[in-house]
Amino acid sequence: MTTHGPVMPTWNCGGCDLPWPCPTRRRELRAEYADAPVSLALYLGSYLVQAAEDMPWMPAGVLHRRFLRWVREAERSKPAVQQRSTATVPAKPSRDRRQQSP
Repeated sequence: MTTHGPVMPTWNCGGCDLPWPCPTRRRELRAEYADAPVSLALYLGSYLVQAAEDMPWMPAGVLHRRFLRWVREAERSKPAVQQRSTATVPAKPSRDRRQQSP
């Protein structure tokens, strides 16, 4: 279990006192949700809602950057996996076929 959890209602990290999620917790979350970025975004979105309730003076854009923006940035930095196409293109009929006799 990590010590880098949120301390509410200030939403600072319990491990390093930086704004939560701190860089350490972000690394942990990236590893934990490596194959499930949508689940990570939903998880952090629920925290964003709680933080907005605890800190109504905080602009929504600031909270969005703090809780969600880094998730998308992490996804974009991953190299894209190129899929091989299994589709085939039919060959064009040869012009010589019309001239050949059966």
